[in-house]
Amino acid sequence: MPPEGRPSVVPDDGLTTNQRRHQPLLMVHTGDGKGKSTAAFGLALRAWNQGWNVGVFQFVKSAKWRIGEQTVLERLGELHLQTGEGGPVEWHKMGAGWSWSRKEGSAEDHAAEAAEGWAEVKRRIADETHDLLVLDEFTYPMEWGWVDVDDVVSTLAHRPGRQYVVVTGRRAHPALVEAADLVTEMTKVKHQMDRGQKGQKGIEW
Repeated sequence: MPPEGRPSVVPDDGLTTNQRRHQPLLMVHTGDGKGKSTAAFGLALRAWNQGWNVGVFQFVKSAKWRIGEQTVLERLGELHLQTGEGGPVEWHKMGAGWSWSRKEGSAEDHAAEAAEGWAEVKRRIADETHDLLVLDEFTYPMEWGWVDVDDVVSTLAHRPGRQYVVVTGRRAHPALVEAADLVTEMTKVKHQMDRGQKGQKGIEW
């Protein structure tokens, strides 16, 4: 797209410019470079500022690892409850026991937990609960066969209403890439961990 923000092609789809502008997007952040989740959480901050209902579903990262974005977004969710500013925020992590699950704390394996999380995401999509859903590191359950790829792609591509979805993770499935409206591939050029430098506060979490 040109720098001034005008699309290079105007499709013959019968929609006005305004109608086309407000069509919800399925977005994918993939590739081996750093920043896929960070960019998705940046979108969540923008969505909160617009008063959108934000739902974050973190599919892989350890439940013991409380990343900085979670703290910030949950505080913003509390601010919304207190003052009405911004929008509501929910954050759910696999491994902590999905917060809606009655089986919290059980010894379910990761595949079962991922399937449970996806089932809940499907319910919320059907109910149009959220304006923005962040499915963080969701490419991995797809790759590992923990969720059915065809079911995921069909559900996301045919979601009702006005729901934006961003999926993050490496090696996004070609069917997901094909169905998406916006795909960004983060390419690693250099990374400090390659020279043995571990993650740092304020940078990695």
